Amino acid sequence: MEVYEFSVPMTLVDFIPVLLFGISAVLMQRDLYNKMPKYAFACLAAGSIDVFLSGFLKALWKLLYALGVCDFHVLNTMFLPTQSLGLLLTGLGLILMLTQRRQAALAVAPPLFTGTFVFIALMVLGLGIICGGLSVIAVKMKKKALIPVFALYFLCYMALGYLASRGGGSVAINWAEEGINCLGQALLLGGLYALHRAGLREYKLL
Repeated sequence: MEVYEFSVPMTLVDFIPVLLFGISAVLMQRDLYNKMPKYAFACLAAGSIDVFLSGFLKALWKLLYALGVCDFHVLNTMFLPTQSLGLLLTGLGLILMLTQRRQAALAVAPPLFTGTFVFIALMVLGLGIICGGLSVIAVKMKKKALIPVFALYFLCYMALGYLASRGGGSVAINWAEEGINCLGQALLLGGLYALHRAGLREYKLL
């Protein structure tokens, strides 16, 4: 059984990027609701809520571990599959909005995914679509300066994946993950807030 060197202050910091993403998710949902078909918004809302909850539950697992309450292992192991699917759904909602056509959506049964590599691929794909979709929106709103912001957010997530692959037991790696995660979510929130201030909610994208 792997032993983790979590401190209580470290685990409390882990809630910060979760909160930042939660605010970003609310901004996305509020500003894009009137631009999306119902099926696209359902993907966006379900995906972003899924990502928020997966992050919150993992932070909760760390806190319980640091306090010596218990090692609620399932809260840790469920993080990768739930977050990767959440990011994919969020990205799918954005791409459905940007490519919507006046025709009925086809119902597709969700495929069964197994294996860490597949989940990582889904996470990268979903995150790439999110950052790409938000960059397209920024270009349409003549806010090209926000493209590097969303690109850096993507790179922060990739760095988190690399650090996770190096093992999560080290104090140094955990603090590095906390810092990069906070930076990444702050970039996402800053970019979305800039679009919000520029009038995204009233802007006609299509």
